[in-house]
Amino acid sequence: MPLVDHLGITVEDLTRGIAQFDPVLQALGCKRYDADGSVSWYREGETELILFPAREEGTGPHRHGRVGWQHLAFAVDSRDEVDRLHAVALAAGWSAVRDPKVYPRFSERYYAAFVEDDNGVRIEFMHHPPPVDGES
Repeated sequence: MPLVDHLGITVEDLTRGIAQFDPVLQALGCKRYDADGSVSWYREGETELILFPAREEGTGPHRHGRVGWQHLAFAVDSRDEVDRLHAVALAAGWSAVRDPKVYPRFSERYYAAFVEDDNGVRIEFMHHPPPVDGES
């Protein structure tokens, strides 16, 4: 059982949020479920991600670094997958925050890219394989 059952994200415009999230989450292997007033994506045995429309118009976007949401990191199997997902997100209208690169402050194996949607929601695609033969 996953530690986190589901994650709800509020967006200013649900239709636009779906247009941005759907290609990324489908590319991650998630299946989409439409409901009245929300949409969610789920992969068997994983955390469900749900988009909700804002209750009050004009309350966004979220500003990175303020109290609340920081970012959500998706762990993937390779650097090529980080690159692919980054490209999928950009094609869906996400903005690049940081292009794919190595983050040596974490480790020489930590490779990641960061993107942000119209609502200021930031996600990361990251690949961090375990150390091999005495690597740190």
